[in-house]
Amino acid sequence: MIQAKRALVLAPHTDDGEFGCGGTMARLVESGTEVRYVAFSIATRSLPPGFPPDTLRHEVAAATAELGIPSENLTVHDFDVRTFPENRQAILELLIELWNDWKPDLVFQPSLHDIHQDHQTIAAEGLRAFKRTTILGYEIPWNNFDFAYQAYFSLEKSHLEKKAAALSKYASQQHRRYAEPEYVWNVARTHGINVNLEYAEVFQVYRVIA
Repeated sequence: MIQAKRALVLAPHTDDGEFGCGGTMARLVESGTEVRYVAFSIATRSLPPGFPPDTLRHEVAAATAELGIPSENLTVHDFDVRTFPENRQAILELLIELWNDWKPDLVFQPSLHDIHQDHQTIAAEGLRAFKRTTILGYEIPWNNFDFAYQAYFSLEKSHLEKKAAALSKYASQQHRRYAEPEYVWNVARTHGINVNLEYAEVFQVYRVIA
């Protein structure tokens, strides 16, 4: 496994990070890595009827706590969903500020092949902002039509239990089919079987500095 003292997770919207690398975050925290999580939108306009506008802000706090990430390592911005391309410069400046302030050893971000426009913006600007560190692109299966399985992070059952528990905190998102725990477990099991592991999460490798 890639060694890191400081790992940064970039989530375009709350819960993207948990879907893409929730088990890996749990494993990193367990190993003593300091993990920071930055979400760029609470997707207010995408909430189902009946949920308060700040619902996802509270849900991501509960979810990341399940993974062992302290509250002071969670940052939540509120860019309007599906407007990231027009806010590209502001997002880049936030990312550069993160590099200057914290200098992570390892960055997890969406894949460049993710078809969601917000995800694409975070992926592209992440590569610009973090030119001097290891960058891995995580998989969002329903958004990735072209994803190269280049890195596999081995996970134990306990890591997947934490990932599933974290995702369960998103009460506002439980109507989505991909939020079903069975799906989360089956994806990790499939990736694990492909490389003779019990469970795994997969990543595209953009840069590795060892």
